[in-house]
Amino acid sequence: MPKKSTLSKWGTILCVGEGVRAVRDLKALYPHKIVLADAKIADAGKILSRMCFEANADWVTVICCADINTAKGALDVAKEFNGDVQIELTGYWTWEQAQQWRDAGIQQVVYHRSRDAQAAGVAWGEADITAIKRLSDMGFKVTVTGGLALEDLPLFKGIPIHVFIAGRSIRDAESPVEAARQFKRSIAQLWG
Repeated sequence: MPKKSTLSKWGTILCVGEGVRAVRDLKALYPHKIVLADAKIADAGKILSRMCFEANADWVTVICCADINTAKGALDVAKEFNGDVQIELTGYWTWEQAQQWRDAGIQQVVYHRSRDAQAAGVAWGEADITAIKRLSDMGFKVTVTGGLALEDLPLFKGIPIHVFIAGRSIRDAESPVEAARQFKRSIAQLWG
């Protein structure tokens, strides 16, 4: 992992395959990094988020279709651990739900182009940019992920993106360290 990277996301596939042990091991290796357990919690918000936070996660994800009480429960536990919750916007969600998340105290959302949509040829489009801008205008800290390539970054210029997650683009690069550096340089150029 590049030393200058500030966030390490351990995705849903790893979380399911290895459980919270992967989170615990990663935090032990990189105690100075923010560790996001992308559990996409759909129910049992307090129980599942506690498992992640007890494994030293800094942030967890709750899937957008979860009941508002699931998100609230996860947020209550996050506060106990000085952590945070991101609502994972994969699939269908409404602006009414987004307002409920804000009203509940949720500060972060993850705008996610799904792996399956990307594989089917769905590219970042104007509807995505408009939605991301609106979420930001609502006061959310917006993370953007989902097959994010270096050439996609300019699409988001002018929007205060909180975090870009470019997992596969970096992991699958010939030189992952150099790919991470290129992302950081481009972000610095576009956002100062």
